[in-house]
Amino acid sequence: MEELFLGLETGNMNDFISLLIRLVLNFAVVGVIARYFYYPKSKRRDYLFIFIIMAMSIFLLVSLMEGSRLKTGAALGLFAIFGIIRYRTEAVPIREMTYLFMLVSVSVVNAMVIKMKWDNICSLALANVFFVGLAYMFESSKIISDSCSKYIKYDNVNLIAPDKREELKADLEKRTGLKILSVEVGTVDFLKDSVLIRIFYDEPMDKGSSMMEVTRLSKVR
Repeated sequence: MEELFLGLETGNMNDFISLLIRLVLNFAVVGVIARYFYYPKSKRRDYLFIFIIMAMSIFLLVSLMEGSRLKTGAALGLFAIFGIIRYRTEAVPIREMTYLFMLVSVSVVNAMVIKMKWDNICSLALANVFFVGLAYMFESSKIISDSCSKYIKYDNVNLIAPDKREELKADLEKRTGLKILSVEVGTVDFLKDSVLIRIFYDEPMDKGSSMMEVTRLSKVR
């Protein structure tokens, strides 16, 4: 190898340029997924910050541990460590955990490719386009229903009969002010005259809200 100043060699410079390109690529892909697919619905800046910082940290960690030369067992172990992460201050909603897994996966894939050969470049580009396309596909309301849902403890069990479903929806719409699409009846407590009901509705302000996850009632109290 031809030696440059400060003891650097051309091979080292090629690895450095490869790392720089993949670093920029990973930051761009992670940023697009987190900012333009996750954030518009959730409006959670704290998770947006966590996703980007953690994804870039994983990328640098795997890259500096010699990416493709990292033993498979060690790579899987590293991924498993982040797979069991639990934030003790609050319960992490399913949507946020899914995005966390996805962005960690993106970063690991980008970090594992060191040699920028044409076959590696094509594979890397295909993987990143796939991740972005996957996020777009499942966040698009054109493909998957984008309705919201929440659990309500309802106090009129007389309206839960199947033949009174329209009356039930009308009463819930009057009380909540929401346009209800459908209703699911859950646990009924005749002693307390209450029932757990799940309503499905269309409200842009609530789409992606983490409060919809943490305020769910598991049973009628």
